Amino acid sequence: QVQLVESGGGLVQAGGSLRLACAASGRTAGGDTMAWFRQAPGKEREFVSAISTTGGTTYYADTVKGRFTISRDNAKNTIYLQMNSLKPEDSAVYYCAAKLLGIEVNLARYYYWGQGTQVTVSS
Repeated sequence: QVQLVESGGGLVQAGGSLRLACAASGRTAGGDTMAWFRQAPGKEREFVSAISTTGGTTYYADTVKGRFTISRDNAKNTIYLQMNSLKPEDSAVYYCAAKLLGIEVNLARYYYWGQGTQVTVSS
């Protein structure tokens, strides 16, 4: 079992930055591929970014590439999502997720989910 708790969401103006964190407990998160997804009101949950167990491989959705950076600190069992140049369309609930083996963008492949943290970007 892996428990995930997100933090760092909030309200920010367009062009601003936020850093989300996801703290993992239970089975060591160092053995899991970790990812961020987001869900805006009335829309399906979508893939944002993922990072391999060692942090050596990362993957981003085209919509956030160049603006968001995912990282992990396995000593702290925590992953991060640095979000820069935020846009109103980035507003959503952001979820942390974990899975075994490799990076995938399909949310159905992720076994564990956090409760989410709200990010609101004002124009």
